Amino acid sequence: MPQEQATGPDGAGPRAVAVVGLDCAFPGAPDPAAYWRLLNGTAHPAGDPAPSRFRPGHPGAFLADADAFDPGFFGIPTAEAAAMDPQQRLLLQCAWRAVEDSGRSPSELAGSRTGSYVGAMSDDWTRLALADPEGITPRTGTGSGRAMLANRLAYQLDLRGPSLTVDTACSSSLVAVHLACTALLAGECDLALAGGVNLVLGTALDRIYQLAGLAAADGRCRPFSAGAGGIGRGEGVGVVVLRRLADAVRDGDLVHAVVHGSAVGQDGRSNGIMAPHRAAQREVVTAALDRAGAAPGQVRYVEAHGTGTALGDLIEVLALDDALGSRRGPRTTPLALGSAKAAVGHTEGAAGVAGLIKAVLALHHGTVPAGPVDGPENPQLGLARRGMERVTAPLDLAAEGPGCRVGVSSFGMGGTNAHLVLGPPPRPAGPSRDGGGTAAGVFTVSADTPDSLRENLRAQAAAVRAVPEDDLAALCRTSNRVRSARPYRFAAVAGSAAQVADELLTAAEAPLDPAAGGPAPAVAFVFTGQGAQYPGMTAALYAGSPLYRRHLREASEALLPWLGQPVHRLILDGGDVHRTGLTQPALFAVEYALAATLGGLGVRPVAVLGHSIGEFAAAVCAGALRLPDAARLVAVRGALMERLPEGGGMLAVRASAPQVGELVAGEPRCAVAALNGPGATVLSGELAALERIRAHLEDEGVGCTRLTVSHAFHSPLMEPVLDDFTRAAGTVGAARPRVPFHSTVRGGRLPDGVPLDAAYWREQIPATVRFEEAVGSLCAEAPTHLVEVGPKPVLTRLLRRIPAARRIPALPVCRGADAGPADLAELAARLHQDGLDLDWDALYAPADRRTVRMTPHLFATRWRSWCRPPDGPAQPSTQPSAQPSTQPSAQLSTQPSAQLSTQPSAQPAAQPEHRQPEPAPETGRGAGPAPQAAGAGLDALVGAGVREVVADILDTAPGELDEELRFYDDLGFDSVMLMELKHRLEARFPEVGELSLSEMLSSLVSIGSLAGYLRGLLTPAVV
Repeated sequence: MPQEQATGPDGAGPRAVAVVGLDCAFPGAPDPAAYWRLLNGTAHPAGDPAPSRFRPGHPGAFLADADAFDPGFFGIPTAEAAAMDPQQRLLLQCAWRAVEDSGRSPSELAGSRTGSYVGAMSDDWTRLALADPEGITPRTGTGSGRAMLANRLAYQLDLRGPSLTVDTACSSSLVAVHLACTALLAGECDLALAGGVNLVLGTALDRIYQLAGLAAADGRCRPFSAGAGGIGRGEGVGVVVLRRLADAVRDGDLVHAVVHGSAVGQDGRSNGIMAPHRAAQREVVTAALDRAGAAPGQVRYVEAHGTGTALGDLIEVLALDDALGSRRGPRTTPLALGSAKAAVGHTEGAAGVAGLIKAVLALHHGTVPAGPVDGPENPQLGLARRGMERVTAPLDLAAEGPGCRVGVSSFGMGGTNAHLVLGPPPRPAGPSRDGGGTAAGVFTVSADTPDSLRENLRAQAAAVRAVPEDDLAALCRTSNRVRSARPYRFAAVAGSAAQVADELLTAAEAPLDPAAGGPAPAVAFVFTGQGAQYPGMTAALYAGSPLYRRHLREASEALLPWLGQPVHRLILDGGDVHRTGLTQPALFAVEYALAATLGGLGVRPVAVLGHSIGEFAAAVCAGALRLPDAARLVAVRGALMERLPEGGGMLAVRASAPQVGELVAGEPRCAVAALNGPGATVLSGELAALERIRAHLEDEGVGCTRLTVSHAFHSPLMEPVLDDFTRAAGTVGAARPRVPFHSTVRGGRLPDGVPLDAAYWREQIPATVRFEEAVGSLCAEAPTHLVEVGPKPVLTRLLRRIPAARRIPALPVCRGADAGPADLAELAARLHQDGLDLDWDALYAPADRRTVRMTPHLFATRWRSWCRPPDGPAQPSTQPSAQPSTQPSAQLSTQPSAQLSTQPSAQPAAQPEHRQPEPAPETGRGAGPAPQAAGAGLDALVGAGVREVVADILDTAPGELDEELRFYDDLGFDSVMLMELKHRLEARFPEVGELSLSEMLSSLVSIGSLAGYLRGLLTPAVV
């Protein structure tokens, strides 16, 4: 293929593909960071298989936790997890972490055109699962077979792009990556997960390698070494996340490396189907190089197949010399060779992705690691005279510049060969602050269990401490957006990296909030009234929050025609916000902007309540007033009240309304202005009348406080403005609140369908503010949180004194005169920690809306499941099994470890051990009800039998199941589980014969309805 014109970033061609995320686990390296350390070290993880493998035989490089899985995290019942090939389980967790590494939440991929491409050659689990015919269940089909590897990813993550498992033997995973790149460039998918997995569960391939003279005696691969003695088998899993490079650059993705070209070819008819073919290898390397638009001299390093067999290494060197040597063009530096097999062994179906991830990490770090170097170079290879060198010390790739290319080869035992040409990632543009500063961030961690949360808090604490301060807010945003929010949560407002790390460690050791894992919060907004204003209110929030700044300006523009000046400048410049004509518009603007900011973060109220002037912002929030209409009413209201003659006042008294009722009734120019709570009453009226009341109350020992106000609000002295205000209000459209509106005028929830019209707003001006009653009606609707929307906490203190609200957290948006982005972040952190899922981007400055790589999520490892081979040859049964087993083989082993706790979700909890069938009732398990059983006895027997069967399928205890549980909604039954249920019921109740699936489906609503259906079938048998 001719070279393509370079049109992309850093000289990339138009068909370049970006590696935007990755994850892996190899022997001695449970994650990419550990893999990089292993590749840079001298240790080799080869050794004998652990006793838990039930696998005698040849040494190799084995994963330490291949049997561990976190079924609760994925909502997979433990019975299903136990039937799953551990390769499925490893792949699922690896893919999840790779997607998170790409800067995406895996949950966001649901329904997307994302492809899943998996390379694998091992099918040991299937052989072991099928070795015991008595152990075969419907789950055996979905838990076994290589085809299900890619399909499991697609199913679990709800991916709608192409999904296929590739088996080309040792080249499987690199071929899978090639196919994923091809699909991306063809437009078949927009994102692709590609990788491979390999577990060594059986010994058949050991024997094949030994008989073919390919097995290394000590289980170690020594590529290109004089001591190379053959193949050392290894295990591992790796997944890369791929996008078209142009799309990744456009969207600001972090790029690990770039795939410039790839090719796949076949040996054809060579010296033998297992023999490597020099010409075929040369052709596939040349084809990939041509597609990459690269010259041979640009390739500085090749991550070779490098199995460490004398013939294989020699032919690979000769083919690379043919494709990339001096005969193809001048070279200024030797062609360097290496292979990940020296560190982790030959991981067979995962070998290609093991080499690919090593090459990607090398380009990302700018260095090729030397890895374990075992002995001198094989002199028969003649590397030096061919212009080649073995990597025995770290190789500086960064010095080669953006035109440097790296090759990755993987060759299959049957002759299918693959080669990729990679380049370094494009140079990222630095963040531009544009004078916007850095907003306060919230670092979030979540998990499915308390223990898992603690483990992840500790892991993240160690990583956060090393984060540069300039990246801290971006890291917080990454934690918000990339990690799917699980039931158990922690959130910390980020002041500094060290402070966040300390808070994470403290939380890891603290008792868990008992409310964690509960239902999502139901938040009600409570809007502050007059008296909360102060010069410069919310100035710090305006400076640090682009979202709040936009909404305050929006309110200011709506008020401008009626005020003649921008109210936001009056507020921020410290103007006179205590003049009634300006106080009310200023408070309205601030409260509107705060509520809109919360809405932008995803905090949407289930109900609203406003104190006096706060009702106007509450009405806009509830959809009963448009912003321009509310702005006009507030401006007119304030202006009319300011024109009233002075001479009125207000008096706060520590008494109830009945205590002051007689005194107020005796003063016609006074009124009860507000009932704010027990012993919190405000009176309003003429100063002389208020003074008489005050003197009388103080004589009786009742505390009184004069309030600094310009007028006697909510009193008969307001009557002169009512007609003019009503005329203005009559021109404003009246609407019904779309959110429950708890009126402080009426002292309760406004009935559905009642609009906030001119009559309501007229009534509001002189009316008593019945705050305590309105709070009572609001709290009767059981909100979980009350958020005070205002420039400082005024109502929060009152709410704590009202009995109905005492047990409900009252949280202010602004905590005081210096309220800024940190206050908003504190509120967001608290609500998220209590279970609310937020729209986090709005919290951050534009420069911080970028991805920073995070330490991977730690999955729980207590639940374990393994499959031991049968002790002797399985004899096929000539009779159908009367009791299908939930186990994938006759000897499935489950081992608990000390780190899993009970799952809080509705999914069946992960059990520490695989539950064995419970003893049958006295009638004998499978014998059905005795003929003499009738009436209540039959009911009880059938109900117990159904629960036992369902419990076996779910791997839980029958006592945990009640008759109201629904099969689909509550228990998560699918079609496979349904067929297993049918077969188990037929075995448990043989009198019914073969169940009609269509009839059974109509009764499959709940456990109780299914039991009723079976009782109906069994009743004739006992008559």
